[in-house]
Amino acid sequence: MTAANRATPHEPATTCRYGTADDFQMDEIFDGIAAALGGMANVMVQLSLRPVAYGVMESKVESGRVDLHPWKRLRTTLTYISVALLGSEKDREIYREAVNQSHRPVHSEPDAPLKYNAFDPKLQLWVAACLYWGIVDLKEKMHGPLDEDTADVFYQYAARLGTTLQMRQEMWPADRAAFEDYWNTNLATKTIDARTRAYFDHIIDLKMLARPLRIFGRLHRFIVGGLLPQHLRDEMGMTWSARDQRRFVELLRTIGTVQDRFPKAARVFPMNVLLVDMRLRHRFGRPLV
Repeated sequence: MTAANRATPHEPATTCRYGTADDFQMDEIFDGIAAALGGMANVMVQLSLRPVAYGVMESKVESGRVDLHPWKRLRTTLTYISVALLGSEKDREIYREAVNQSHRPVHSEPDAPLKYNAFDPKLQLWVAACLYWGIVDLKEKMHGPLDEDTADVFYQYAARLGTTLQMRQEMWPADRAAFEDYWNTNLATKTIDARTRAYFDHIIDLKMLARPLRIFGRLHRFIVGGLLPQHLRDEMGMTWSARDQRRFVELLRTIGTVQDRFPKAARVFPMNVLLVDMRLRHRFGRPLV
């Protein structure tokens, strides 16, 4: 992660107990609440790559669209992350096939000016990189940095965020330094056009939810603004003051302090529950996505 996105330095939040990615225990460091807090900002970074944005906005799979079915989309997205990072190889194979079925119609028309395909491994690499970046960014903001050894092992493990679909293992940057080069180089090129900005504003303000729930739109916009990289805030026309930053840092540190007191199962929730839900859905023949 870049220095600008790190929490104020203090003692590492976790001491490494793992030799390789094969030994890694994701539930030791996973913050379930981070997925809820960081979800929309992370989606925006993903969709700042325009083919990803238009693949989502023009998707023919209406049941998977967040603007039409927000709760279902939230469940399936978080389930993918839980399967990729907490699931077994069998879990990943099962969910890969389910996601593949959903992704098959997601491609541009032959005469479309912007080409995209949900099976494009380069697009999946970008999405996986965004997910990894978001997990570490929030972990550091809430709890302080991982120790270097744990960070290295988790980075190798996190390739599962892409290889659970069609991203090839060799596409994942070789180490954290290589990832930072990839991340900084690619993030700097990302922009948000008017159509995508309107789509984001609709979701940030929770306009796809029932009217009583829209009262949380202001808080949601504050959290999204705090997690976005600065140049994407600028692309969205969001203002962010030094006072906003102080309030945001205090909010995340408070959440992190409270969460540190929870038992492991509560810290990982709802990701552990979603993994069980996926397994039960598969056993009883219910749709996974």
